[in-house]
Amino acid sequence: MDRWELIIIGGGVAGLTAGIYGSRSGLKTLVLEENIPGGQAAVAPIIENYPGFPYGISGMELVDRMLRQAERMGVKIHQFEGVIRLDLHGDEKIVETEKTAYRAEAIIIASGSHHRRLGVPGEEELQGRGVSYCAVCDGPLFKGKRVAVIGGGNSAAVSAIYLSNLASNVKLIHRRDQLRAEKVLLDNLRERNVEIIWNTLVKEIKGKSRVEKIILLNNETGEISELNVDGVFIQVGEEPNSKFAEEAGVRVDEKGYIIVDARQRTNIEGVFAAGDVTACPIKQIGTAVGQAIIAATEAFGYIKRPYYYKG
Repeated sequence: MDRWELIIIGGGVAGLTAGIYGSRSGLKTLVLEENIPGGQAAVAPIIENYPGFPYGISGMELVDRMLRQAERMGVKIHQFEGVIRLDLHGDEKIVETEKTAYRAEAIIIASGSHHRRLGVPGEEELQGRGVSYCAVCDGPLFKGKRVAVIGGGNSAAVSAIYLSNLASNVKLIHRRDQLRAEKVLLDNLRERNVEIIWNTLVKEIKGKSRVEKIILLNNETGEISELNVDGVFIQVGEEPNSKFAEEAGVRVDEKGYIIVDARQRTNIEGVFAAGDVTACPIKQIGTAVGQAIIAATEAFGYIKRPYYYKG
């Protein structure tokens, strides 16, 4: 069984950062990623709040820079190798993937999150046929068409702004009377003439072979209406990719997020967590980077026991 000092589960921003710091400290470091590296950040059209990029940077470019830096530092990255089971009870942790199994002295869980579903009729049936969770991935397919973005946070606002460059008409539908997005994004929405439909829920997505319309409910008046659209982009938050960790005994909160202390330690010795999979209330690239730095530094201390480390 292949042995590593540090195994990082997840190749998003947190995972790549942890890899850079782990490898720089001299640890034999492996990153396991079930898809391609980058996670949620890779599909962000533009990132304007990460320090050092005053004019913004695309998520793909930022992730590519992190990936190249990690590889230059000697981090081994296995793409398309998802983790299916953990055994965390011994001094050596066992990580089983779809392909093989590994042993590690310490583990950092940075498996991120996935898009939350609306859970309405038609969503699953029409996914890939007008229903999307990624504006960058699928936006070009809707050039000159009518689209609706569902949500009220930064991701929804950024998606609507991006789609306004492609679609003929963009509507942002939110269940409340104000958005949670940052002010700079709100100003940009107004400049792009994105229409916001307030206090409204999507009750159904309809269409024969592709999306044709959505059924809306005004939660103040109770009025039911229809909106003809060609595409629906759902941005209503994320859910953590933590099931495999919870099954191995890692403690999570009521929403499934991994509980960590100020040093990114979980309830199991030698197991750390960082990024969107943790219970940190602020889900940003900057916080993921900071958590990953702490986790990797703590993992180094746990493995090498330098004079300053206190377990």
